[in-house]
Amino acid sequence: MTVAEKTREAVTPVIEKLGFEVVDVEYVKKPEGMTLTVYIDIPRGVTIDDCETVHNAVNPVIDELDPTGNDAPYIFNISSPGLDRPFKTQRDFERNYGKEVEVKLYAPLRGKKVYEGVLIEKAANSVKISTPSGDESIEDTRIAFVRPLVRFD
Repeated sequence: MTVAEKTREAVTPVIEKLGFEVVDVEYVKKPEGMTLTVYIDIPRGVTIDDCETVHNAVNPVIDELDPTGNDAPYIFNISSPGLDRPFKTQRDFERNYGKEVEVKLYAPLRGKKVYEGVLIEKAANSVKISTPSGDESIEDTRIAFVRPLVRFD
């Protein structure tokens, strides 16, 4: 089991009890060293106080778990997923049905690498969006990521 998987398994019950969802867990090398980050979300949006509350609640669990083994050093963070976080789970997609999204492709499809539209459905092997020129159903194998479309007016 990876460090991220062990961490997710250990902290999810504590975080869910506080009313938050564990969106993702990453254990990656960054310039400052190995970093373990737990991304949380809640429908109203995550505040810095939320991150502090969750950090304080799960820190004893993390200390006891020693997820890296042999007390290897790492930086531990609790973070919001961010406004433009790519969707990773079926639940991410379902929460965003009816909202504007950006679909980025690995290679052009009908001359375009980026599609914008309203998310209609995430099927087993495709994503369906409504665009001004009609509905588009795009196979998962073509998709680099799908994320909320954030507009700054």
